[in-house]
Amino acid sequence: MTPDTGLFLVLEGPEGSGKTTQAGRLEDWLVARGLSVLRVREPGGTEAGEEIRRVLLHSGDLTPRAELLLMESARAVLVEERIRPALARGQVVLADRFALSSMAYQGIGRGLGLDEVRALNAFATAGLEPDLTIVLLVPPAVGERRRTARGAPDRIERAGDDFHRRVAEAYELLARQEPGVALLDGRDPPAAVHAAILRLLHERFAETFPPGKG
Repeated sequence: MTPDTGLFLVLEGPEGSGKTTQAGRLEDWLVARGLSVLRVREPGGTEAGEEIRRVLLHSGDLTPRAELLLMESARAVLVEERIRPALARGQVVLADRFALSSMAYQGIGRGLGLDEVRALNAFATAGLEPDLTIVLLVPPAVGERRRTARGAPDRIERAGDDFHRRVAEAYELLARQEPGVALLDGRDPPAAVHAAILRLLHERFAETFPPGKG
């Protein structure tokens, strides 16, 4: 990480994995260490992306292909308008979901195929890849309890138990196969998950986050 080359970190996982909670904790930790952080979410993060998010999560039925193309459209705008400029400024970009989500949710969960999703991801991002993607994995039953506690489900959360089981299995598979992806147990208490994330950062980016520096 240099003044003109930032660091791109992504938190991933099935519904109820705790990634949004961990994104907030990690953002606070990074800022406390004097780093400039851009936190974004998918879908969303831009004016157009938030409109697409509303359609994806709160509209009526969408076909799997339409769902994927909307996700990629939001991603393309987010990369061009916010992520690439922030990285060029030397910021840490912290994303709540990115391209791996489409591989898990649409590629495997919706059955569209990983090769097709990989091609669209590459096109939408113009080849941009995170420096590290951290997958927080929880069993579908745990995710369901946490989703229920949050209130009324959105369109994707209502997709059914079989879909969410496929997504959880997809994340475990992808985390073990894809480069630049690390897998953590999202069932642990939030403080323990946060500590595990920090250990990963110390291991992977020792120059930026020296071990023993908190």
